[in-house]
Amino acid sequence: MTTEPTTIPGVFLVSSPKHGDERGYLQRICCEESFQSEGLNTRWAQSSMTSSPVQGTLRGMHFQKPPCGEIKLIRAVSGKVWDCLVDVRPDSPTFGKWESFELSEENGHALYVPEGIAHGFLTLSPDVRMLYSMSVPYSPQHAAGVLWKDPGLAILWPGDPLVISEKDQSWPAFSPK
Repeated sequence: MTTEPTTIPGVFLVSSPKHGDERGYLQRICCEESFQSEGLNTRWAQSSMTSSPVQGTLRGMHFQKPPCGEIKLIRAVSGKVWDCLVDVRPDSPTFGKWESFELSEENGHALYVPEGIAHGFLTLSPDVRMLYSMSVPYSPQHAAGVLWKDPGLAILWPGDPLVISEKDQSWPAFSPK
């Protein structure tokens, strides 16, 4: 398992080779030793999975506010997504910047995402399942988000969503202070 830093401080692209034979493959999802060697979180309090049957489904841009900020480990276990992260940490050198990644069952990549990063994705295939591990349990009263199509962020989505929740359409625009 390898962890590669991205342009947003604290975000890592996690890669793990697939070991296959006639039965299929085995792939490591998380490795305490690899994460510890990079100084990354190794405790996951909660894991969740999303299912998005329709290609063109958008989920995001979500994060949890302090004191319930969460570290996430995000992976596509089936299908393919265009995954986007926005740095909403006011003291970060990349505050207000975004970065995108393709996550798929095929490439097997995952994202290690620290607290203070808004996350969302657009499905690029039908029948997408995303696996999330979080460092703290979900706290509805600390749930927050930013508008996926905020012109101030100028995220270059690969297409317009066909399916998006009312909640995700109504997050506020990002307003750096």
